[in-house]
Amino acid sequence: MALRSLENAMPAVQERPRKIAKTAAAKPDVPPAGIDENLAPAAISAEASVEYVASADLQPLDDPEKKLQTLLEDLRSNDWLKLCDALNNVRRLVLHHSSLMTPILEKVMIATAKSMKNPRSAVCKTTLMASTDIFSSLGHTLHLDFAQKDGSFDQLLLQLLLKASQDKKFVCEEAEKALREMASCLPPVPLMKKLQSYIKHSNLRVRAKAAIAMACCVAKMEMEVMVEHGLEGILVMATELLNDRLPEARESARAMVREVHRAFLESKDGKDGDEEQPSESSQAWQDFCFSNLRPALAPSVAKIPLQ
Repeated sequence: MALRSLENAMPAVQERPRKIAKTAAAKPDVPPAGIDENLAPAAISAEASVEYVASADLQPLDDPEKKLQTLLEDLRSNDWLKLCDALNNVRRLVLHHSSLMTPILEKVMIATAKSMKNPRSAVCKTTLMASTDIFSSLGHTLHLDFAQKDGSFDQLLLQLLLKASQDKKFVCEEAEKALREMASCLPPVPLMKKLQSYIKHSNLRVRAKAAIAMACCVAKMEMEVMVEHGLEGILVMATELLNDRLPEARESARAMVREVHRAFLESKDGKDGDEEQPSESSQAWQDFCFSNLRPALAPSVAKIPLQ
């Protein structure tokens, strides 16, 4: 019997046609409607477009009266570039035309405190620079109204302490600079009274920044002013900060204790006429600490000036 051919024995397997990948036709680059492809692209607005000018480089305004007419309106602008320009005009006015700014200074400070809440870093930094210039030029004229708990200065002070407590380094540094200028230029006793509520703030960083500013105030005070204000109150206030969680607050507290010690010894010498022996002065200081502080705290506080 003849064998069948193998080719006839196995059924032929038909190959499935391969799919050919469809390639999309390349679209020609067509510029969007209304844009001329022959023109260079417009510059992108960015934070870097704002120039941070040092106070010494700010020039007087050509027509300050005219700028003053629209200043408050410009400070309320939603255009952040326009707002930065208005803040720089505030700086020029307080530095070179301070007499014109005095009548509207309170309103400007309220607008400045509001601008400090702006999420744009450029606006925030320019606002902080404006605050520094306000303190340096007009700090001695500021009236710290204690009856008004939410006045223009109170709003500005809170925002400065909050910004100085931020994680953004350049914002924090600029806010600290403004706080130093504030402590340097404002009367120390009224400012210290304003700061007292913040050394008990729930935010430990705010407490530390307030303590640093308060230590600057105490360091500025003459012996007579400290005695009139009350050495006991300053000592108690400093003692409350000695156990704070942040080292900045603790070091500021120790600095205040040293200043109280200095004023205490000077006042003793002035009253007695004759200079006391070191042992007598040391004993008088310890007695002062024990008479105003809890017995558990007095010994360690009395030793701080000797460290």
